[in-house]
Amino acid sequence: MTDSSGDRKSFRSGKPPRQGGGAGSGGNRQGGGNRQGGGQRGSGPDAPRRRGGEGTFGGGAGRPSDSGARRPPRPEEPDLPEEVQASDLDPTVRRDLLSLDKSNAEAVARHLVMASELVEDDPRLALAHARAARQRAGRIAVVRETAGVTAYHAGEWAEALSELRASRRMAGGPGLLAVMADCERGLGRPERAIELGRSDEARLLTGDDATELRIVVAGARMDLGQFDQAVVTLQTPELDVSKSGPSSARLFYAYADALVAAGRIDDGVKWFLNSAAADEDGETDAEERVEELSGGGQ
Repeated sequence: MTDSSGDRKSFRSGKPPRQGGGAGSGGNRQGGGNRQGGGQRGSGPDAPRRRGGEGTFGGGAGRPSDSGARRPPRPEEPDLPEEVQASDLDPTVRRDLLSLDKSNAEAVARHLVMASELVEDDPRLALAHARAARQRAGRIAVVRETAGVTAYHAGEWAEALSELRASRRMAGGPGLLAVMADCERGLGRPERAIELGRSDEARLLTGDDATELRIVVAGARMDLGQFDQAVVTLQTPELDVSKSGPSSARLFYAYADALVAAGRIDDGVKWFLNSAAADEDGETDAEERVEELSGGGQ
């Protein structure tokens, strides 16, 4: 993903689900001020249950088939610290694992917890845990979503897109559409990101989720050098300076960035200031951008 300044990971994707509820407000800040907001747990309706089947998916050496052949051994998995327990996982996510046998469900849950714990500080190791969970329970939507979100944080755009598509097929709904669109940008396909922004699924999004997709689509426009179109894309009723919080700060920042790219420096500085005022958690570098632009004008 790139923001307009060229840094990838321009918005915050949801963290893999952990205790306290779903894909929430995780993400790493790298250079840019825009991060995708949380708000989507993304597992949608319960994933299809497959009694007896999921419990043996990739399990151990497997059971002999009719021909006597055995399944290949599961790839080596990252270690699970003893203090990490399945009970640390969000109960709603744990319910999605009920189709697994008890021991497998516990291992999957612990890998999901580790993916959530590590995604910001060590996304590669977090991805190893998410892949282990997927290998054990690849027919459960929330597991595939977690693998997708974690791959996104690790910069594995193609893998993230594949996993999130699989999750959407299983669970239905718009899913993490903004993350998927940003993966398309990461793969050098901004036109596809714009298409996702025009899709029927995009029309189902509301609130912060719709705002985050709008930010990504505007970024795709900027990837294509369509700066004026990016400005128009971000002109929404949510562009309200009376609002504050992470989503508003990111929207104001993205709008400021687009204005500057379109040559409207003074307007851009004003909206960077609005972003800084709305940024209660200090997630953006809006103040630094103001200093940079002001210094450049002297």
